[in-house]
Amino acid sequence: MKILQVINAFPPAWGAGGPARVAYEISKELVKRGHEVTVYTTDVYDAYSRLKYKRNPMNMDGIEIYHFKNLSDKLAWKNIPIALGMAPVLNKNIKEFDVVHAHLYRCFQGILVHHYAKKYGIPYVLQPRGSVPTISKSKQKKLFDIFLGRSIVKDASKIIASSQSESDQYLDVFPDLDGEKIEHIPNGIDLEIYQNLPGEGEFRRKYSIANDERVILFLSRIHERKGADILIEAFNKLRNELGEVKLVIAGPDEGYLDKLKLIVNELNIENNVLFPGPLYERDKLEAYVDADVFVLPSKDRYESFGNVVLEAWACGTPVIVTNNCGISEWINNNIGYVVEYDKTQLYHTLYRILTDEDKRKRMSEHAKKFVREFSWDNIIEKYEMIDKSLANYEKEAH
Repeated sequence: MKILQVINAFPPAWGAGGPARVAYEISKELVKRGHEVTVYTTDVYDAYSRLKYKRNPMNMDGIEIYHFKNLSDKLAWKNIPIALGMAPVLNKNIKEFDVVHAHLYRCFQGILVHHYAKKYGIPYVLQPRGSVPTISKSKQKKLFDIFLGRSIVKDASKIIASSQSESDQYLDVFPDLDGEKIEHIPNGIDLEIYQNLPGEGEFRRKYSIANDERVILFLSRIHERKGADILIEAFNKLRNELGEVKLVIAGPDEGYLDKLKLIVNELNIENNVLFPGPLYERDKLEAYVDADVFVLPSKDRYESFGNVVLEAWACGTPVIVTNNCGISEWINNNIGYVVEYDKTQLYHTLYRILTDEDKRKRMSEHAKKFVREFSWDNIIEKYEMIDKSLANYEKEAH
């Protein structure tokens, strides 16, 4: 099959977070299975620069990637990407593909996919990846949904939800949506990356963390929605109780880093909190390996899954997440804890896990086994079945 993936940011723009990485993994796995995969994306790289590339298309792991220039890189990083040059290319080439995957929703590129897919009768799969809720900027989002969004959702051949929580989000915003269109497919993880993990202590040595200090890790985009502020407050109380403990807050800044540093300064805990910035590849693995617990305290339902939790499990790190995270549906007390978005509850859970070394060791072993369920070998079959059914249906229809 010839499959087109359309997404606003794609590796090597790793700082764009989970959606970019998952779209890359899906594309890579489909290529392994013999499909031709093309990606249309924008040139956003990070908050300060555009992606520099020598060739267009770029080839990565057999994926053909076309980059289109954004009107503004800064706006693109703030989730307002506008790549005008994608329009004529889609108009010309979309007929070549058997199916299109749109890993986006309320944006210019989403409008383009809907328009040209409908114009030429190409089936498209919608994967909004947590962007459907109208919690923030609700007026603008509701206006978009009234004039454009309902048609984009209605005309999609399939809609993929990575969790039941995300599925419920679709139905909350579009009560008349045909529920049979929704397919539940969790995100996956490439377990080969975790076969040869860094040795214990490498991250600690880099950042002068003593071996007897317990480490709490937050590793995600530094955005208000991610809830790192209540983690800092819970940690402050925990520090008074446990003493030798460090909090590591890692990830690319999305406008909230200064606020977090202000909270740390006001609590006078600068020596106990590390801000190492974004961590990728081996640096990221070192952090997971040396962490005693990983925390994802997301404050709202935009966290439709939580890929970083899979990464933590693959490194044998127990987790604590809020019940706003879609992946909380899979968590039991053998591999982690689910809490409400509440600093007191978070504090008590952190205290519980950090004062029971035997429990942490058991959780670590269970996590490494449990994460195998999310291997891309298992997950990609579900995508492939959807794509084949849509492509065959379209051929029969014509």
